[in-house]
Amino acid sequence: MHEFRVMVVGGYGFFGSRLVRRLARQKALHIVVVGRSGAKAQALVDALLPDAHAGLSAVAVDAMDPGLQARLQEHGIHLLIHTSGPFQGQDHRVAQACAHAGVHYVDLADGRDFVGGITALQAAALARGVLLTSGASSVPALSTAVADRLAGGMACVDSIDIGISPGNHTERGLSTVAGILSYCGKRLASAGPQPVFGWSGSWRHRYPEPVGARLLSPCDVPDLVLLAPRYAGKPGVRFGAGLELAFLHRGMNAMAWLARLGLVRDWSVHAAWLKRAADCFKDWGSDAGAMHVCVRGRDAQGFVQERLWVLVAGSGDGPYVPTLAASALARKLAAGQLPAVGAMPCMGLLTLEDFEQEARGLDIRMREIHP
Repeated sequence: MHEFRVMVVGGYGFFGSRLVRRLARQKALHIVVVGRSGAKAQALVDALLPDAHAGLSAVAVDAMDPGLQARLQEHGIHLLIHTSGPFQGQDHRVAQACAHAGVHYVDLADGRDFVGGITALQAAALARGVLLTSGASSVPALSTAVADRLAGGMACVDSIDIGISPGNHTERGLSTVAGILSYCGKRLASAGPQPVFGWSGSWRHRYPEPVGARLLSPCDVPDLVLLAPRYAGKPGVRFGAGLELAFLHRGMNAMAWLARLGLVRDWSVHAAWLKRAADCFKDWGSDAGAMHVCVRGRDAQGFVQERLWVLVAGSGDGPYVPTLAASALARKLAAGQLPAVGAMPCMGLLTLEDFEQEARGLDIRMREIHP
């Protein structure tokens, strides 16, 4: 059988290691785990090899090195998956190297500007017949697949509300913390008349048990600018994220106010010690997290419709959710099912059924709820 070679950048990191674990179940793949530390990459390979269905190998590679294109060709790579964030502030040199090498590219970015900016590489992607897609994560890949399902049959979509709240036991990767802090107190994209600031203000959403009610606050994600043009009616889009422990969440609200007052310019530079402080309470709360998408609109007769989808993750499996899109795309590409050619945000490339397939074996439950 032809071996489809996948290079995972940051493959031993927080999300990268979980993605590699999922990919290792796919027989048609050979996974090359890479990062700056060859020893760490090899340690993960050694741990997974006994039960892996895929081939596994490790190599030290700095993805930001100008020689990445040559390394891709040297190792015969068909697909590169970039998991090494934070993506806020990164450029697209990794995707550009993939285009020049004729290699498909997928990343797990959720930074608004980074995900939208991938389209600048459209000509390069088309010239080599490859897919370069950004945002193969909970947003916008999964959120779009859900919104597409819920909006089906609606003549007009009025609003889309999205929220994510991980369990407090969930590990916090430093790059994830830095990405979240980068827009704390900063003005976000908003279609409404009132300005919206990251982590400023909050509302409460009730999820199914064992998650229950969680506080949510505004966060900067690609969906804020990419979802509305996708649907008739150009709906208003709201996205909120939350921390399980209310006092930590309120702390983020207070930090947002300090930033808005100009007392702190950029909270992300303090990510390391803030992560250590939050980790002091990691044994509090639970390992249950959730995500929801609610779409409100009208049918052809003008009757109002509201549809709600919910994901609940337990047993500490929540961090696998952002890896499901990349795993599904690797499966399709290995099977010769190229979903598109060009450079684009990861929207409309996968269906909700694709995510459900990749979540099998994990404590992740998805269902539509009729309000």
